[in-house]
Amino acid sequence: MSVRPPKERDMPEGERSIAVRKKVTIQSLQSQRAAKVPITMMTAYDYPTGLACSSNPDIDITLVGDSLAQVCLGYASTTQLTLTEMIHHTRAVARGTTHPFLVADMPFGTYQISTADAITNAIRLVQDGRVDAVKLEGGVEIVEIVRKLTQAGIPVMAHVGLLPQRHIAMSGYKVQGRSVESAQRVVRDALALQEAGAFSMVVEAVPKELGKYITDRLKIPTIGIGAGPWTSGQVLVWDDAMGTWSGHKAKFVRRFADLKSTREAGLKNYADAVRDRTFPTEDTESYTMDKLEWARFIEEEGGYTV
Repeated sequence: MSVRPPKERDMPEGERSIAVRKKVTIQSLQSQRAAKVPITMMTAYDYPTGLACSSNPDIDITLVGDSLAQVCLGYASTTQLTLTEMIHHTRAVARGTTHPFLVADMPFGTYQISTADAITNAIRLVQDGRVDAVKLEGGVEIVEIVRKLTQAGIPVMAHVGLLPQRHIAMSGYKVQGRSVESAQRVVRDALALQEAGAFSMVVEAVPKELGKYITDRLKIPTIGIGAGPWTSGQVLVWDDAMGTWSGHKAKFVRRFADLKSTREAGLKNYADAVRDRTFPTEDTESYTMDKLEWARFIEEEGGYTV
């Protein structure tokens, strides 16, 4: 097989010399916030993307987002993702993760029913999924759950503003906090979740002014996604950032690569080479047998004709 795990001597010189970084911790993230060093968070869904996030020492947090429902599993929304599926993917990402702090979304339905269920499911994500922390969407209504999880020693990243798991109740993926009342509600949620023990907070799809206001009011790092440039850090979905997703492109998404075009060109080149028989080549991409051994084989087979 050509997919054996690589040995260091087989790696390109540049990959061998990647700067080693100590494991990112909650304390180091807080230090980055205090020093105003922007925090970088990227989603990952499998071993290769986990490795990719770990390959750059400037990636601080890897998030196994429930967006894997759409970008990996083909579901219509995050609400269809199960805990079993999430754990399967977090384990793969964990195997490829070195220094980034590893966070996983708690899937829809795994923490809304009862605090006891939330604790049980969060423990499964930590023990079986091998993550460092869990992320929950919601506001004041999940404060007690966040409090209990943190008291149990499970770090919680909160998520306010647009809540994708509630897109049906919210009548779509709409920007939150545009009115005074809506902005006040997002701020109340953020302050309550911080008080409950959340170590950081994703702020999604709110006006840039509100993103800055929340960041200034909180004493924990904020991670923005469509919340303007003044949050403590930023997060994007891997497939959006790398240009592999052909679905809707949100206003806040910037494509930092065009892997989709590269992938499609590679597939075309492969298919063309197979069809015109230029792959594999006879001399450099094929194995051969000793001529005497082959002659003996043909003789024992009773001859060979085409």
